[in-house]
Amino acid sequence: MNIYFGSDHAGHALKESLREHVKSKGINVVDMGVFTETTPVDYPDIAKEVSAKVAVDGDLGILICGTGIGMSIAANKVKGIRAAHVCSSTEASFARLHNNANILTLGQRITGVEVAKDCVDSFLSTQFEGGRHDERVKKIMAMEEPAK
Repeated sequence: MNIYFGSDHAGHALKESLREHVKSKGINVVDMGVFTETTPVDYPDIAKEVSAKVAVDGDLGILICGTGIGMSIAANKVKGIRAAHVCSSTEASFARLHNNANILTLGQRITGVEVAKDCVDSFLSTQFEGGRHDERVKKIMAMEEPAK
């Protein structure tokens, strides 16, 4: 499994910390940028790249911007993506457990590094529960289809 990472310039430092954290656990990490915090980049561009890889490969992604909100909104526009913006490890666990989220979004300006690491650990270690949640996730995914 690959974990695809992406950030804009406002999330670069947190992305670097989290990328190293995940890599230290022996998990394969793919860094899709940005690679500096000094050059501004539009977060929808990064969200689109990471989301496209996650949607096609069936792997997981982690997106970071200043608040995490913009990345979440942008990622959720890509078919097949269920991005969850979280601020706690409990939310990260439930995003996977009940919603089968495949992208985690975080905000560098809102979430400290240690809390963010806990969120990532919970997200990566929790599996989708299925069962009664499966039908709900199917309903969410059906909303991607044009209205009839």
